[in-house]
Amino acid sequence: MALTNPLSASEVGTLWLTYEEKTLIMRILEYFIEKSDEQEARNLLGGLWQELNFYVLEMEKLFEEQGIAKPIGFTKADVNLDAPKLYDNGFDIMFLRILKEVSMGMYTMNMNMAYNNQVMAIYEGLTVITQKIYKLATLYLLQKGILSLPPKVTMPKSVEFIKNKSYMSGFNPFGHKRPLNTLEIGILHHAIESNNIGMQLITGFAQCAENKDVKRYFVKGIDLCKKQIKIAEDFLLESDVHFSATSGSTVTTSIVAPFSDKLMMHCIFLLNGFSIVGNSFGTFFTLRNDISMKTTLIAKDIFLYGQEGIEIKIKHGWFEEPPQMEDRTGIIEQ
Repeated sequence: MALTNPLSASEVGTLWLTYEEKTLIMRILEYFIEKSDEQEARNLLGGLWQELNFYVLEMEKLFEEQGIAKPIGFTKADVNLDAPKLYDNGFDIMFLRILKEVSMGMYTMNMNMAYNNQVMAIYEGLTVITQKIYKLATLYLLQKGILSLPPKVTMPKSVEFIKNKSYMSGFNPFGHKRPLNTLEIGILHHAIESNNIGMQLITGFAQCAENKDVKRYFVKGIDLCKKQIKIAEDFLLESDVHFSATSGSTVTTSIVAPFSDKLMMHCIFLLNGFSIVGNSFGTFFTLRNDISMKTTLIAKDIFLYGQEGIEIKIKHGWFEEPPQMEDRTGIIEQ
């Protein structure tokens, strides 16, 4: 019997991507739940696992209804619950918060390409969950003194308009550079915060990766995180802005992999995409041209790093091929 509401190409694509991301997050949550010795953190991680599992099953039902081959995604084979603790307390919720940042961006994009009521309901439900967990994670980290607040600023007492294009100037070493505005401070602080967490994550991955290509790739990623942190720190210090953004924990000395190389590579693949989008936002809304130029250049480095990661995933057979349109030329020429 023909379907009365077949999914569009864009919906198949976004569901495929969402399924891969959700199954990856569930495997990470399973490990963090197993290793957590703090009940409040376990409750937060376990609650999210339950809610994500519901929507993974919903997607599987939709795949079956539509006659779509279900992606493999990430399974129990990709997580080793017996591996020792790789990160100290606090990192689990810090990383959870970053994952929810990625998810919020993805659901906005996915909802923009959804036309089917069932698909829209999935993204609507996941968005509600993500915003709730992001808030709970933030409050938890603040309560524990793990998460650092962005710098404070004197509250504006009047409204001003930019009077000339010198507002954008930042390259002249002998000229006056205006102080950073509040949006620029927020963007730079977020860059330090997210790269601190990313550096801790990828350091742990580098310690326990089994494949030499993967290990070298992760070491290169550590250097890229350091580069981004230094750029942001230099801009803040130059403007006498005091900051304190931490990773929330340290990496243990364990070299036993809690996750497969395939899972770790895909995790960095997702974070690379999030980082490029974040840099694009920062470049557009930063009005000092020295900052926007440096964020543009670092975005190129992130893109090239991401491409190298894709090549490694393909080389080792870890990259599931997204659904694609029929090759009409090939069919005709048969």
